[in-house]
Amino acid sequence: MQSFELLREVFKKTSAKQVAADLGLSLSMIYKWAEAPEQGVGSGAVNPLDRIVALHRSTQDRRVVQWICQQAGGFFILNPKTNKPHPSFLMPATNEIVQEFADLLAVVASSAADNQITQKEAETIRARWEELKSVTEEFVACCEQGNFSALRAKHAAALAASEPAKHLPSPAAPH
Repeated sequence: MQSFELLREVFKKTSAKQVAADLGLSLSMIYKWAEAPEQGVGSGAVNPLDRIVALHRSTQDRRVVQWICQQAGGFFILNPKTNKPHPSFLMPATNEIVQEFADLLAVVASSAADNQITQKEAETIRARWEELKSVTEEFVACCEQGNFSALRAKHAAALAASEPAKHLPSPAAPH
């Protein structure tokens, strides 16, 4: 769905006149947002949804999208890139979710140990929570698609990083 199509649907349920009043814009501007952009004519107005997309593309900073989602009472989870089924890596992925949850609980327990949680501790808890949601969403999306190649690749990279370099000579024993 294009942004102008979404806005057209939104304005069927929410008064465009009210939106114009709330935003301090002309009604004609609001209606232009719900029109298909005309190639080469330039008569349409770039709507705020397209501007947010452009801002995100320009900055490549997901915090823009995360902030919008927070303002709407939700959160942003990046969809995993998957393309080949391989269910043999379910256990490592499951273990990662359990580990992320354990990490979150450790942060919560540590923060609450003195019966108060500071703003910095709350931010740390939020960060761990967002990470747990991301890891879990990746797993669930792979389950729904029956495609675990992203999880397999992630697990293989983690294994490769944890193995000592086999091609390097070991240090000489002391004489």
